[in-house]
Amino acid sequence: MTTTATAQRPSHPLDSGIAPSWASEIGEDQWAPFASLEIDGVVERMRWIPPGDFQMGSPESENGRYGDEGPVQNQSIAAGFWMMETPVTQELWQAVMGENPSYFKSGKRPVEQVSWDDGQGFIEKLNSRLDGLKLCLPSEAQWEYACRVGTQTATYVGDLEIAGDYNAPGLDEIAWYSGNCGVDFDLADGQDMTGWSEKQYEFSIGGTREVKQKKPNGFGLYDMLGSVWEWCEDYWREGYEAEFDPSFRVVRGGSWFSDARYVRAACRCGSTPDDALYDIGFRCVEFKPELQQESRERSRANSAEPGEDRERES
Repeated sequence: MTTTATAQRPSHPLDSGIAPSWASEIGEDQWAPFASLEIDGVVERMRWIPPGDFQMGSPESENGRYGDEGPVQNQSIAAGFWMMETPVTQELWQAVMGENPSYFKSGKRPVEQVSWDDGQGFIEKLNSRLDGLKLCLPSEAQWEYACRVGTQTATYVGDLEIAGDYNAPGLDEIAWYSGNCGVDFDLADGQDMTGWSEKQYEFSIGGTREVKQKKPNGFGLYDMLGSVWEWCEDYWREGYEAEFDPSFRVVRGGSWFSDARYVRAACRCGSTPDDALYDIGFRCVEFKPELQQESRERSRANSAEPGEDRERES
């Protein structure tokens, strides 16, 4: 049974009346409680994700489904956590790391061309800058739970009608993907997409776009689908009953470069932790570090021998 966020008042972070020590601002709006962190004038808002239960994965009947998205399983998110409302932006990365590795350079766009390993370096530096901050990457379960907001459809606004490889009109209001990423594209240097057939819109070049241009989900999280793939903490496994493979880490959510079928809540891919591609970024959560360590230890204990590359080809 799926539990929605609004029913979880006992874990509401404002009930205590105490803001996180790292927060420059705390409040609540029509979506969820929020707490902002600030580095050198760059502000990133974190959204509160309450605990609850949900069904992880996709049913065999879901349009565009891959076999490694199942079997559908009940998952419990035992503890609430804070999650960045957008992928890490280039301006935040620059403020923390002092440089910008992105291909599509623009401060309000998500940082990309950053590996899982690079993300760990960013997290370590950012945590050292703010008192009490304990960021990490989300687990796969945390990511999907936060994306779904109590829904069990392909996206948080409904199931997906796929009219072509790069054409799913239902994505238009919530995601930048291969069918719309070049509409009114505002950088001179973009990916040549003239040969891509069946796009939802006609355009010649595309790439990442500024965050928060599409409709957020019910937690107030933007760009959970499309934009850039997002690194998760977990090792890859070929389906939820398979063993873990420590050679690969999970990425979620699809990207501006992705076929429509990848841009679904249950879709998952794997990439080596040193991959730094122009369609992969990440967002952070603040989660109890002892629970995150337990998750890592379980992954290592159940991991398989290194296998073949798990990253799908579009």
